[in-house]
Amino acid sequence: MSPMRSAFAVALLAAMLAACGSTAELADPASDAPEVRRAASPPLASEPRSYAEALQAWRTPEDVNAWIGARFEYSLPRAMLLSETQRNRNGTLPIPAADVFFAAPSGVCVDLSRFAVDTLRRMDPGTEPTFLMIEFAPVTIAGNTLRRHWLASFRRDGKLWFFADSKRPGHIAGPYETTAAFIADYAAYRGRTIVAFRELATHERKLRTAATRQEREARP
Repeated sequence: MSPMRSAFAVALLAAMLAACGSTAELADPASDAPEVRRAASPPLASEPRSYAEALQAWRTPEDVNAWIGARFEYSLPRAMLLSETQRNRNGTLPIPAADVFFAAPSGVCVDLSRFAVDTLRRMDPGTEPTFLMIEFAPVTIAGNTLRRHWLASFRRDGKLWFFADSKRPGHIAGPYETTAAFIADYAAYRGRTIVAFRELATHERKLRTAATRQEREARP
C-alpha cells in the first residue's frame, strides 16, 4: 500500500471510530439540557417572521421540529425556577403561549412541549398531539429537586412519534406501537429510572390529578 493510501486509510478509520464513539455516548442523567451545543444550525426551508406566518407556512410536524432544532435555547435558570423545590416555595409560574414562545424561543421542556402541542393542534389536529409527562427518580441540582420532564407526541399511520424534547431538540423518535415502548428506550437513553408517565391533554397542573397514572416497574 502506498504511503498516501495508508494515510487515507488511517484517517478514514479514525473518523469511523470517532463516529461510533459519538453515537454510543449516553445522555448526562443530571440535566435536561441538550447534550451538544449546536455550532451552526442548518438553514430552514422557510423563515417565518411571526407565529401567524409560521402557521401558514408549516404543514407537517417535521416543519415544527426543524424550527425547534434551529431556534430553541435551553434555560437553566428557568429550570431552577420551575423545579419542584421552587414551586413548593413560590407557587407555579406561567408557561408561555405558543406565539410568545415563538418570539423568544428560550425555556425548558414544558415550554417547548406546549409550543409543539399547541402548534400541531392548530396546524393538523388529526395528528392527535398530546403531552407526555415523565416522572424520573428525583435528582437535586443546586439545592433544587427535579423529577418531571415533558415531551410532545403525535400519531401518524397508527404509530406514535415523540419530539419537542429539550434534551435533544430537533429529534423525532419513532415510530412506536405504544408509549410504553418509547419510555423503555428513553429510560435507557437518559440513564435515569422512570417511575411513572402520563399522557395528558394539557400541561396545566390542576388537571393532572384527573389523568390516569400509568405505573411501570423501575428499570436499572
